Amino acid sequence: MNDPGCEPVFIISVAARLLEMHPQTLRKYEREGLIAPSRTTGNLRLYSDEDLGRLRQVKFLVNERGLNLAGVQLILELTRHMQALQAQLADAAATEENPTAEQASEDLAALLHALGSSTRRAGEQGRSNGGRS
Repeated sequence: MNDPGCEPVFIISVAARLLEMHPQTLRKYEREGLIAPSRTTGNLRLYSDEDLGRLRQVKFLVNERGLNLAGVQLILELTRHMQALQAQLADAAATEENPTAEQASEDLAALLHALGSSTRRAGEQGRSNGGRS
């Protein structure tokens, strides 16, 4: 069964209103590769609850943390890698493959360290250009 949160149901005007963003901002984020909404046969953008959550995360990183879009993209990429490693750890723990779990744990620690360093650098870049993306 499909996850109902993954079903794209919101057109751009509704998504923009829910997020308190301008539709043009959503189009910009799509051009930058931060979001990939589904398309209808008529080429209308459709956003899912999952897409809206990702856009809220982008909005937070830009507005509250002062990151530029390159910094946001890096954070989102590192977050995806971290989630994959967490899933790998959970699978390893379920099958009791200790060497795999240990390696995944080391990889996760290294990734978290890189995430902390890149977040600081991206935040500094965002502040140095006035927080503009």
